[in-house]
Amino acid sequence: MSYIHPLADVGPCLLGKGTRIWQFAVVMKGAVIGEDCNLCAHTLVEGDVVIGSRVTVKSGVFLWAGTRIEDDVFIGPNATFTNDKHPRSKVYPKQFSGIKVARYASIGANATLLPGIIVGEYAMIGAGAVVTKNVPARAVVIGNPAKVVRYVK
Repeated sequence: MSYIHPLADVGPCLLGKGTRIWQFAVVMKGAVIGEDCNLCAHTLVEGDVVIGSRVTVKSGVFLWAGTRIEDDVFIGPNATFTNDKHPRSKVYPKQFSGIKVARYASIGANATLLPGIIVGEYAMIGAGAVVTKNVPARAVVIGNPAKVVRYVK
């Protein structure tokens, strides 16, 4: 059975069993969240977001329309996801450029991912990295702009 904290704001969405949503989290209508996920306090999930199973989303993370998170992903505190390549106040794209994070990837605290990025399986993004291009599977990236420093097995 899932748990939704009484101070969370969860609209009509698909919520997998065993998923926990903590206080002050917002999940908008139409979101899809898999089984055994943990959405910590002060997170936001827009309606056109799909999150797989066993995903951890730490505090301060906002997942915007078009974002796709596969199974077993870790997203560290205050990681920043974006979805608009040319943001302007009151000017919206016809379609948002969501970010895809493949299974078993880990995103470090305060990392920033630009719109349309794909993070490969088992990749690791270091804390504070600014990801401006796709990250290959099993790559470890750090810095601004993020660069591959090694690969994990």
